[in-house]
Amino acid sequence: MTTQRASEPWRLPRGDEVETHVPQGIDTSKAHPARMYDYFLGGKNNFAADRTAAEQIMAGAPEVPIVVRASRDFLARAVRSAVADYGMTQFLDIGTGIPAPGNIHEVAQAILPEARVAYVDNDPIVLAHARALIAGDPRGRTGIVQADVREPEKIVAAPEVREVIDFDKPVVVVLSMVLHFLRDSEDPDGIVATLRGALAPGSMLIFTHVTYRTEELKRFAEEVYDKASAPVVPRTRERIEELLDGFAPVEPGLVKVIAWRPDPDGPEPTPEELDTMTVYGAVAHLV
Repeated sequence: MTTQRASEPWRLPRGDEVETHVPQGIDTSKAHPARMYDYFLGGKNNFAADRTAAEQIMAGAPEVPIVVRASRDFLARAVRSAVADYGMTQFLDIGTGIPAPGNIHEVAQAILPEARVAYVDNDPIVLAHARALIAGDPRGRTGIVQADVREPEKIVAAPEVREVIDFDKPVVVVLSMVLHFLRDSEDPDGIVATLRGALAPGSMLIFTHVTYRTEELKRFAEEVYDKASAPVVPRTRERIEELLDGFAPVEPGLVKVIAWRPDPDGPEPTPEELDTMTVYGAVAHLV
């Protein structure tokens, strides 16, 4: 296996280097949620440990790739609605993950080229992928910032964020598939409250969070992620709704992501799809 010189900066693996190139300072022997998510979406920015953990999850819950794709599709619909229906022009995406088709800036700037998007993540491998793969419309503004959702006050104060986002104007905060990686002891309610307090009137929230079908699957997922670089904390709908305190969801409210304003040309979700869907989503106005 090849190694990397200490002075060599992080870069994306090239071609067949995916399994041989060792990123400096990155433990590729331990599964990472962002790279597992990438694998669920059919991406290639993942390593053997990520694929092993993802396959373990799918062995117990084979619907997971469909659920992850549905959450990604919800995000695109939510961003389109925020721009087209509510006139939003600024997005702060916290816990962005590895870029995949349908990134927020792509969706928003396809409708409004002047849209501004700040991506935030705490993981250097995610940020390196983002900087390599994201290029926004030059008429708008796209920024990529390393910061941690656990420190929301630092996020809203970061000069790199404020170069993109004007907090004196309405902002859409995006917390997509991120808060379920925080334990209750890490105060996800307080994190949302801090972000809410930084927002101007007219701001909005786009939000998704994992739930669970059975206690057995919940425990199974927790055991797999406990061996990864972050835990997973599936929550009940009632507990998820508490995280939206201070925001008023638009119609149809906090629902399974496939039921949130499905594309009119597509089929209605079936009862079986709703039953197996383990992600809730909402788009909400600041109260």
